[in-house]
This record gives sequence, structure tokens and C-alpha cells, in this order.
Amino acid sequence: MSVAVDITQEAPAALARAQPAAVPGPRSVVPSAHARLLDSVAAFTHHRDIDALDHSLALSLAELAPAREVLLCKRTVDGRRMDSLVRCIADGGGGFVMGACDPDEHDPSLQPVWHCMDSQRSHVEIGEDGCHRLYVPILHEGRALGALQLESSTPLDGARALAEGFARIYANYITLLNESERDKLTGLYNRRTFERHLQRMFLPLAVARRAHDRRAQGPGAPAVWLAIFDIDHFKRVNDTYGHIYGDEVILLLAQQMRACFRQGDVLFRFGGEEFVILLAGHDETEARAALERFRERVASYLFPLVGHVTVSVGYARAALGDYPESVIDRADKALYYAKEHGRNRTHGYEELLGRGELASEAVSAGSIDLF
Repeated sequence: MSVAVDITQEAPAALARAQPAAVPGPRSVVPSAHARLLDSVAAFTHHRDIDALDHSLALSLAELAPAREVLLCKRTVDGRRMDSLVRCIADGGGGFVMGACDPDEHDPSLQPVWHCMDSQRSHVEIGEDGCHRLYVPILHEGRALGALQLESSTPLDGARALAEGFARIYANYITLLNESERDKLTGLYNRRTFERHLQRMFLPLAVARRAHDRRAQGPGAPAVWLAIFDIDHFKRVNDTYGHIYGDEVILLLAQQMRACFRQGDVLFRFGGEEFVILLAGHDETEARAALERFRERVASYLFPLVGHVTVSVGYARAALGDYPESVIDRADKALYYAKEHGRNRTHGYEELLGRGELASEAVSAGSIDLF
């Protein structure tokens, strides 16, 4: 059984239900349920990190609804794919287990979530197993940013106004964070977020080091790789076709990046025609292959009016203890080499250093372990 209800029609009633009770005097005490709600909202809006915000939203709803499982699904900027999933599950002992994972585009259990985002309406379903599920879209300016799925063994109708209220707060707040963290033209992360994402990708390596797992630190082990690329002869594109078409090239290039790289790879626009990619969990052969696939994909793509455009790519290994500026500098040296030796090619700093094509650096200050 499935019932779809237009949120906008229920908004007045939801607001009426959310109005606080009359306060008789300055010494009155806010009911505990209201206090819990206010505490959750305060904790929720304290976060400046989007991942922490996502976890806080799921946990707040799981505790307040209550629900045995809360799923937060978010779309990519272009709305074509699922960007991320955050799941909060009751552990049976009064606590909750949080987790984030890459979504499976073909998972049939996500179809109701897609329907919720496409229809932009809340609805309740009762599964064949008797499980109650509430779906609430996360909307901003007529666009669905994502959706919430709450699951319980008991009816969730009473949690509807709560979930819709949190969805509205989240939509407003995530938009503000995105505006500060993402490039306005492409929707990719901007430079100011780079260091935070790099440190986050180092966490698995740090755990392996603390566990003395030598295999996880060897030369052939998966690592974090930083790649810098820019558009060859981009000034010529702007001068010939104008900045509007130049912006379109940048926008389409960002779309090619999203289509080509994995969900766990982090994509940035540093400014102008310069882009950065953080690739996690690859060895050098895999990292180079991924970058080469992207370079070839761009070279074969036909940009409207402009025609074919190419990119040059330089990359370097990011090691534990590196300063971000040091990693960028090494990848930039490889990029400069690619530019100076024909463009439309991919080069790695370590590869060039091993061949003697680059001067060896005696000391890399960014690679010193201080602790």
C-alpha cells in the first residue's frame, strides 16, 4: 500500500502542530520532548563539515522519530546519479550504528527513494513484511537535493512533520555549506576544502600505520594520488569563441570528470582552467590508468562549436605527513613537464624522477613526520 501526499498541502497543518504551547510565565519549563528537539537542532546546525552534518541528520531522526533505520540519500549536482548514502541503524542495545557507502545505481530498494525525489512528495509505504517506511524529499528552490527514508515496525505517520521539518532545515543549511565549499560554475569542490579532504583520505593509511600493517604501506600498496590537469590552449578558446563558450567547456569538462572517476575520488576546480583530483585506494598503475582514461575521454569528446579540446595531466603520490602544498608542488612539476613535452599527455612525478627527467629534491619539508 502506498499513499502519496503533497507536502505543500500539509505545510499549514505541520506548522500548526509545530507551534509551542502557551507559556504562562517566565518560570515555565519547556517539556522534555521539546527540549530534546531543540538540542538536536542545535547539535545538527553546529556542524560545518558536510559529512558530519549528514551523520547528525540521520542520527537525530533515528532518535526522535523513533525509527530502527534512517537512510539519507543525496543526488549529484546534475541530478543524474545518486551521490552518497548515509545509513543509521539501531543496534538493539539502545545505540545506533552509523555508516556511509557508495550507492548501487541498480539497487531495487532505492527505487522508492528515486520516486520520492522525482515526485517531490512525501509518502508512506507498508511493505509485504509489514515494515513501515516513510519517504521525505529534501527540496530547495524546486529541486530535489535528495531524500530521507525512515523505517520502523510501527506506523511512522506521527514522525512525518518531524522528518519534513528536518528536511527543510537540512536543505537550507546544506545549500549554505555548498555555496562556501563548491565552485559556483561546476559544482566541484573549491580549493579551500582541499586540505580537509586530503586529510580524510589519509585516515585509512594512518590506521594501517598504527596497526603496524607493513603491507598497507609498501611501495605497491594502495595510496592516495593527487592529479592536477588543465585545459591545453584554453586562452585560445576564450579569445576565439568568447568567455561564454569557455565557461561551457569548463562545465562540460566537469561533467566528464564525474562520469569518469569513481565515487570515492574527490574532484576540485582550483580556479580558471585548473582542476585537481584526489584518487584513493589505487596503486600507481591503477591511478595512471584512470587518469589516462580520462585524458583520452576528453580528447575524443566533441565540445559544441569549439570542437575537440585536450588536457595535460600531472600526478604525484601523497604520503602520510606530507604538507598539502608539497604534494601539489610535485604534481605541478609533472604537469609542467607534460605541457613542455607536447601537451595532451599524462606524467607522474615519481616516474619522471626515476627516469632522471626531474631534479631530485634533497629534502621535502612536507614529508617530515613531526609526531
